[in-house]
Amino acid sequence: MDLQIQSKLIRVLLCCIPIIFNTFNGNGVVMASHKVNPNYQSVSAVKVKQVYRTAFHFQPKQHWINAPMYYKGLYHFFCQYNPKGAVWGNIVWAHSVSTDMINWISLKPALVPSKWFDKYGCWSGSATILPGEKPVILYTGVIKEKPEPGYQVQNYAIPANYSDPYLQEWVKPDNNPILKPVQVNISSFRDPSTAWYNNGHWKMLVGSRHYSRGIAYLYRSKDFVRWTRARHPFNEKLGTGMWECPDFYPLSSQGQRNGLDASASGTKYVFKVSLDETRNECYMIGEYDLVQDRFHPDNTSGWTAGLRYDYGNFYASKTFFDPIKKRRILWGWANESSTKDEDVAKGWAGIQLIPRMVWLDPSGKQLLQWPIRELETLRGKKKNLKNVKLNKGDIMEIKGITAAQADVDVTFTFSSFSKVEPYDKKWEKFSPQDLCGINGATVQGGLGPFGILALASKNLEEYTPVFFRIFKTHDKNYKVLMCSDATPSSTNPNEYKPSFGGFVDMDLTNKTLCLRSLIDHSVVESFGEGGKTVITSRVYPELAVYGDAHLHVFNNGSETITVERLNAWSINAPIMN
Repeated sequence: MDLQIQSKLIRVLLCCIPIIFNTFNGNGVVMASHKVNPNYQSVSAVKVKQVYRTAFHFQPKQHWINAPMYYKGLYHFFCQYNPKGAVWGNIVWAHSVSTDMINWISLKPALVPSKWFDKYGCWSGSATILPGEKPVILYTGVIKEKPEPGYQVQNYAIPANYSDPYLQEWVKPDNNPILKPVQVNISSFRDPSTAWYNNGHWKMLVGSRHYSRGIAYLYRSKDFVRWTRARHPFNEKLGTGMWECPDFYPLSSQGQRNGLDASASGTKYVFKVSLDETRNECYMIGEYDLVQDRFHPDNTSGWTAGLRYDYGNFYASKTFFDPIKKRRILWGWANESSTKDEDVAKGWAGIQLIPRMVWLDPSGKQLLQWPIRELETLRGKKKNLKNVKLNKGDIMEIKGITAAQADVDVTFTFSSFSKVEPYDKKWEKFSPQDLCGINGATVQGGLGPFGILALASKNLEEYTPVFFRIFKTHDKNYKVLMCSDATPSSTNPNEYKPSFGGFVDMDLTNKTLCLRSLIDHSVVESFGEGGKTVITSRVYPELAVYGDAHLHVFNNGSETITVERLNAWSINAPIMN
């Protein structure tokens, strides 16, 4: 891969996402923690297990990773990485570069704990380009181990050599920290956002909490060193717990795919937080009062019932404006659904999901997401189908591609709503995830379930179904449920195998539904109806691995479904040096 800089276009944006580590609670639910595990944090795997390693998703050759970043012209990826073990601890900021966000070359670590203001950790952060094309990293430093997970302050770092496009050396000035937790929770004060500029001031957000109240504090500065907290929080909500990774950015007008720089004026704005207690990524769309520095969401239903980037295994996300292609890119992280012992045995933990382009839906009610086009350069052998009918109970294998490493894009159609099931009013108290568990792929229905069976074993002892199911509500409208169900994904009884789901807000006048899934050994990323609803599942099959994995389309509803069009490609592995 040619990484020579062809011009002086080197723009930066950087976000370090919070350090998270998988554990299980007593109910079998994956939790996250900043807790150091002294018995594991420096344990190297005797042999790195490759069976669940992804081929075209970014992940470390060994040990533990999370946090995506971007930096100017070359794309830069800074990640929090444990060079000594596959769990949280010994964190440094690993650094990789790319020209396309698909092929990556690793450089030496960019930041390591080395000063009193980050002695116990260089945690999450972001970056901003100051006038004169000068990047500045903002990051959370931990100065004391107590109270857990640590006493947190905000620091900055600058390149040692601005002319180096690889940004291989970073300096942490001695006037750090630039923000101390004054009248805020000292152990819940982290993740400074990308800054934006208006009315003569730079603005940034820092995530926090006060008891159960989640908070995003707003800070202002004229020189990017001396910061003052605004009198009012930028946003807050009782009962939501710690807010991590706050993100705020402008949008182009409805239906326009072009992205905007963080300091540009938008017709609408997105404010996003990562909810530490529920592990959900929630966002709101609204208006921004530039004078009062207040965000006014269009929908006030609240964070817990609000919009989500992804209804599956997706956390600690960050967006950035790509100045080269004028688009906004969303990075997300997927943790492992394994135990600590299994992560140590694998020798690695955590992957970055495929970068997604995001823009405002024509309705103005939500965002749309789609994998960046650069991924298509990895497409290899192709399989194509048209106008194939699936009756109730039909399962058809898609042969001729590498089913464990594939990109599948399918359009389903149906001719009638006559067999659609009524939506039970008692389901209103359940989440879409609960409904997917109740109405799984094996539960016969009227209009659905229909979709794909990814990572399926030869005799279907294992498979991960991604499917739609349509219901008719009491007011005679239709409700589309999309599910990605890991429950039958593995014969290993010890794995965490959740069913994920979300509703798809769409018009069914054309009686058509579209699904695209990226399948990569232990991850299935699925995009419903052009990216209106997205669900990511981590799965660990024991039989459906490598050449023993299969791909099917299926219908388990009484209404006949037509596969109007199906394109499936084998995906080649990119450069990951």
